[in-house]
Amino acid sequence: MLRLDEKLVRIHAGHYSRSDFIIADAKDPDMGPGMHAVGPLRLADGSTPRLKTRSEFLESVEAVIKQDVVDIMLTSLSNLQQLYHRGVVEGSNVTFAIRANDTTDIWRHRGATYHHQASRPFRTASIMRTIPYSSLGLYSITFNNDLDADHYSLEAFTEFREDALAHGMKYFLEVFNPNVPGLSAEDMPRYVNDAIVRCLAGLTDLERPQFLKIAYNGPRALDELASYDPSLVVGVLGGGAGTTRDCFELIHQAEKYGARVALFGRKINLAESPLEMVRHMRAVADGALTPTEAVASYHNALATARIVPTRPLDDDTIITEAVLKQA
Repeated sequence: MLRLDEKLVRIHAGHYSRSDFIIADAKDPDMGPGMHAVGPLRLADGSTPRLKTRSEFLESVEAVIKQDVVDIMLTSLSNLQQLYHRGVVEGSNVTFAIRANDTTDIWRHRGATYHHQASRPFRTASIMRTIPYSSLGLYSITFNNDLDADHYSLEAFTEFREDALAHGMKYFLEVFNPNVPGLSAEDMPRYVNDAIVRCLAGLTDLERPQFLKIAYNGPRALDELASYDPSLVVGVLGGGAGTTRDCFELIHQAEKYGARVALFGRKINLAESPLEMVRHMRAVADGALTPTEAVASYHNALATARIVPTRPLDDDTIITEAVLKQA
C-alpha cells in the first residue's frame, strides 16, 4: 500500500491523526488554462524573464516527487507518461493521479471567455489509455442552478463512472463553486453542499469518490459537510496563489473544520520555493507550526537559499483571502 492508501484506511476507520492529513500537488494546469498557467521561470533574484518550458515544468514536478512529502501528484495524462519515461514514477511512495476530465469552466486561455459561460462537461483523456499509468483520476463537476446545464453535467458524470468502473479506475470528485452569477453569497455555500449530497446519494459504495475536492467556503459550510457523513472524506482546493500566510492559514482552517485533504496548485507552483512551501505545509498540517510561525520559517529558508521573496515578511504574513477571515 502506498502512503495515501494507508492514510485513507485510518481515516475511514475513525483513527485519524493530524499526520494522516493528505497533501496533493495539483500540477495539471495544462489541462485547463494552458501554457501560461504552467507558470513563469523564476530566478533566485526574483525576476521572471519568461514562462517555463514543458521540460522545465516537468523538472519542477520531478523535484516535488523526489522530495517525497506530498501524498498525491496530479498531472495531465501526457505529462504523467513523460514522468514514467524519466523514471521517477516506479518505486515512488507518491500516488499518481491524472485529470480525467477538463470541463469548460477551467478553459482559461489568455483572451478567452469560456469560463464566463455555464460549465459544460468534456473529457480529453481516455480512461482505457490512462490505466497503464494511473488508476486514480480527478473528475470535475460544476453546479450552476441551471436545470439544463446541471442535468447535462450529471449525465456526463454517470457516463464517466460507468467507464471508470469498467476499466478499474478510482476517482476523486472536484466540485467547483458556480462559475456564473445567480446565487447570493449567503446561499452559494449551502447550495453547493446540497448539490454534493444529492449527486452522491444514488451511488453505491463502489461508485463513490475516494474523497472530495471543493472550494473552502468558510468554517460553517465546511463543518456542515464534513459532519454530515463521516464516511465522505472532504478535501479543499487551493484557489489563487495569495500570500504565504493565505496558504498556511487555509491548511490550518481546513484541517480544523473537518477537511482531511488539501489539493493545492498555484499556491505551490507559483511559490518562490515550491519544495519549501510543501515542507512547511506539512508542518502546519501536522500541528508542528502555526500559520504565522510557518511564514517566518519559510522566509528564513528563502534567506538561507538566497532566494528573493515576492513580498517582505510583514506583507506575506497578512491574510488577504476574504473567506479565511471568517474564522
